[in-house]
Amino acid sequence: MGVFTFVLRNSGGEWKGKQHSGDIEASAASTFQLQRLLVQAALAVDSSGGVQSSFSTVSPTSAVFQVIVGGAAFVGGGVAAAAPAGAAPAAEAAAPAKKEEKVEEEEDEEEFGLSLFD
Repeated sequence: MGVFTFVLRNSGGEWKGKQHSGDIEASAASTFQLQRLLVQAALAVDSSGGVQSSFSTVSPTSAVFQVIVGGAAFVGGGVAAAAPAGAAPAAEAAAPAKKEEKVEEEEDEEEFGLSLFD
């Protein structure tokens, strides 16, 4: 898995991207074009799997762009496609406990003689 972090800056109408700790550099007329070039450059270095990217504007003339190659694939809204083996049983054990707590709260209201319509 490769993680590539780039600092992007706009100077004179041209966007330039330089890898934070590395030698990859590119420039383009727009951030969209620059992102595409940087993804291709990252894939030329590491093509071990799927690609994820993240773009964050810092100011009108600067941004941070990160490319992650390989690793776990994420599906719809950040839910991991491949969860660790121990995660499912732990989640199932926690779900019944929450239901029991709600039942206890309802019983407490009845004990005090509280009603919604009093």
